Amino acid sequence: MKQITQELKSGKMEVLEVPFPALNKGNVLIRNHFSVISAGTEGKTVTDARKGYIAKAKSRKKEVKQVIEMAKINGILPTYKLIMNKLQAPASLGYSSAGEVIAVGPGVTNFKVGDRVACGGIGACHADVVAVPINLCVKVPDNVDLKQAAFSTLASIAIQGIRQAEMQMGESCLIIGMGIIGQLTYKILEESGMYPIGIDVSDAIVDQSKVAGCKNVYNRNHEGIEDVISNFTKGHGADSVIITAGTSSLDPVEFAGVAARRKAKVVIVGVVPTGFSRPNYFKKELDLRMSFSFGPGRYDLDYEEKGIDYPIGFVRWTENRNMQSYVDLLASERLNISSLISHTFILENAPEAYDMILSRNEPFAGIVIEYDNTIEVKKRVELSGVTPVAGFPNVGCIGAGSFAQGTLMPNMKGYCNFVGVATGRGNTAKYVGKTYGFDYCAESANELFKDDKINTIFITTRHNMHAKDVVNSVQNGKHVFVEKPLAMDEAELLDIKTNYKEALSKGSKLNVMVGFNRRFAPPIQEIKKMFAKEQAKSITIRVNSGVLPPGHWINDLEIGGGRIIGEACHFIDLAMFLADSPIVAVSADSLDDANKLTNTIVVNLKMENGSVASVNYFANGNKSVSKEFIEVFCGGTIAQVNDFKELQVFGNKSSKQKYKGQNKGHADCVQSFLSSIKEGKECPIPFEESYLSMLATFKALQSISENRKIEIIPIQ
Repeated sequence: MKQITQELKSGKMEVLEVPFPALNKGNVLIRNHFSVISAGTEGKTVTDARKGYIAKAKSRKKEVKQVIEMAKINGILPTYKLIMNKLQAPASLGYSSAGEVIAVGPGVTNFKVGDRVACGGIGACHADVVAVPINLCVKVPDNVDLKQAAFSTLASIAIQGIRQAEMQMGESCLIIGMGIIGQLTYKILEESGMYPIGIDVSDAIVDQSKVAGCKNVYNRNHEGIEDVISNFTKGHGADSVIITAGTSSLDPVEFAGVAARRKAKVVIVGVVPTGFSRPNYFKKELDLRMSFSFGPGRYDLDYEEKGIDYPIGFVRWTENRNMQSYVDLLASERLNISSLISHTFILENAPEAYDMILSRNEPFAGIVIEYDNTIEVKKRVELSGVTPVAGFPNVGCIGAGSFAQGTLMPNMKGYCNFVGVATGRGNTAKYVGKTYGFDYCAESANELFKDDKINTIFITTRHNMHAKDVVNSVQNGKHVFVEKPLAMDEAELLDIKTNYKEALSKGSKLNVMVGFNRRFAPPIQEIKKMFAKEQAKSITIRVNSGVLPPGHWINDLEIGGGRIIGEACHFIDLAMFLADSPIVAVSADSLDDANKLTNTIVVNLKMENGSVASVNYFANGNKSVSKEFIEVFCGGTIAQVNDFKELQVFGNKSSKQKYKGQNKGHADCVQSFLSSIKEGKECPIPFEESYLSMLATFKALQSISENRKIEIIPIQ
């Protein structure tokens, strides 16, 4: 299938042949008929991409600050490589489309193959085929033109602004900014019994709006514009003002204060500053409100990704119901926006549309991309690949996000043959496939499991998918490298163990390894050499993990498992590795959290050889302090590791060693795993140890909930 993409580094736009997006639980797969270009949002994205580095930095100051902080922690070169990778990767564009359902994911009951739908969100991009969660899809009746239905997401932005204004039939509304959102707002208000009047600073947009049927539209700088608005509102001023403009100027908010009547509502839909003067807002007691994108549910993981709806009795209008109300208006034939569609491009010519938006050499409003549904679209993409090296593991990768691209794959290169890659977004799969010389981009992970050429699977998906993919890999006789965590709960862990043991009983010699890379870090390896296995050690590990927003996917117990399962397992494994002995007991306690998240925790571990360890995973600290600090006390010697940049030893022979940059062992971790397969050796981290580290992590959470010490029975 084809998709329009943009390289953020140069602004280069291409129509690429990419594989189908992943069809996950709660999603529907849609063959697009039309998609809509958002001239405002997408225009800014394209403009920023075409700027030079200095101009890019000026327009994205927040991101620049994050890069500087990252460089302080990880070093300049690793940060540079990560940023360049992001800038060179082809990014998707678009978020509003309409088409026909061609497949439904697990758990989907309200859509079926053949349904006509309108959809929105990042999944509804400019591509032949898109995968979209059910709460971002609405059905489209047969009498509705799909070309107009494709505007459902943009229309829901306009509708949410109207709802925030709480307007009643017969009221007047001033719309400031008459781009496509402003024109949709005008049309919807007019067809709903309200009286809209619009203004814009561009004569071209004013003229185009009138051609599109928005009669009462004027230039903001027109002499006597205040009188025009006063006369239109019978001398009272606008009952509501909806600002749909995008500008750095304060004028829209200031002018709203002038044009509004007393006690009116001013609603900001566009992107404008709000540092307005006090007098008008004070004297008129104006109510200034923000309108949140498509409506309630936007950016809510439960709503958008899991499909959990808000009860209509408590939240009448969600983003989905806003989209549906627009489609219903079209179905009733009270609303027709065909006059707002100024341009239609076929997908192959879509880059010309963006050139037109940026050059503004002709008036435009609604810009639509049309897809040829008569041609067959391919689900996977064949690539040229590279000449395989005999004896190297043949690898299939499931997931290819930032960590896989920035950390794992560069360190895998030269140690394996890249065969197939399957990831959620087709444009990402194509970029990774070409960058690392894969043979093909798969439609789904199942292709990799069934490919006899592949003998090794790397899994770097979201945490809730790990166990299932590990089991499928083992059942198909593949070696497995999976990023932590190995599983989300004890039931999944037991399932993995059962399948692994069954494979061994049938003669398979599979290496199943979790990416517990801290074991392989140079200072940890040095400490390991200092002490005998039999020596009891006292170990403290302090992790200043930092704060994650409550809504982050890692904090979601169903998807990320929470930070203890998703991240603290690293350090429980590290403690067991340093002790050189299996964990036999766990006790833990956590800090009470206002968001009811178990993110700040103290875990005490007892080892079979008498060693003890305390893992202090704290999410309530300050990033000015090093993130990870490790101490090992044994036989009159203390070894300290400071953020994997420095090793200091206090004892009969005291020493201090500083390392070049920060090395957390990622390269040695993945390379030793691949080498073990190539050479037919035992797994660098025995499965039993990965299993035990995860089991101890689950027992730590059990200890907190049951307020007791938990004994651990070793794997049988």
